[in-house]
Amino acid sequence: MAEQEGRLWVVGIGPGSYEDMTIRADRILEQCDTIIGYTVYADLVRSIYPGKEFLTTPMRGELERCRIAFREASAGKKVAMVCSGDAGVYGMAGPVLELGALWPGIRVEIVPGVTSALSGAALLGAPLMHDFCLISLSDLLTPLHLIEKRILAAAGSGFVIVFYNPSSRKRADYLQKACDLILRFRSPETMCGCVSRIGREGEAFRILTLKELREAETDMFTTVYVGNERTKTVGGKLVTERGYRFDGKENSDICGDNGGKGAGGVS
Repeated sequence: MAEQEGRLWVVGIGPGSYEDMTIRADRILEQCDTIIGYTVYADLVRSIYPGKEFLTTPMRGELERCRIAFREASAGKKVAMVCSGDAGVYGMAGPVLELGALWPGIRVEIVPGVTSALSGAALLGAPLMHDFCLISLSDLLTPLHLIEKRILAAAGSGFVIVFYNPSSRKRADYLQKACDLILRFRSPETMCGCVSRIGREGEAFRILTLKELREAETDMFTTVYVGNERTKTVGGKLVTERGYRFDGKENSDICGDNGGKGAGGVS
């Protein structure tokens, strides 16, 4: 029997709060029949869309989650696979598209969201004003030696570095190891930041030095920012200079009493 044409959206829901979800993501979730996701992420939107059918799988159930989504869509349902942050940044967009080759009758659409690198940076100030990179410290799908190689390359190239999944019970010292690699290239006084539980209850952030970051406690819900030689604090905020130049009058007019540099309105 031929499959009915279905719809499957892979939706980035942002860091966790409804206010940080995009209008497009909200519209898709309002019109869909079924919402599928990792249990923790599905629970973030369950109360917002109470009339929907929710189907969940635990951690490491990604491929089964994809199969469920395609089966539901093949029955003619409008299905949304939800991901924290952006669906295409360490999210479910990739496996859904790969598995979609087996379900040619299902239309798949990727709906972007705000990844935690961006939402966490906004809490800290402006640490990503210049070139930066994202590195996950989880070695479930990437071998540790490759992660270390990437850290060294990023540190030596001067990128501001954002770490996802900095530590867990099984990887308690991975962030410390990462800091040791970065310290080969950067001063212990390099300005850094940590943001935890972005957009959720218990949200908190901290600005600290690289040597302090090495000893900091983090978890899977923490996003870590390692600055470069141009990263500094301005009025209690973390800023990476892009290269704008202001004279004394502009500093006074733009920055008020904090004495720091302002930011231009051009990109």
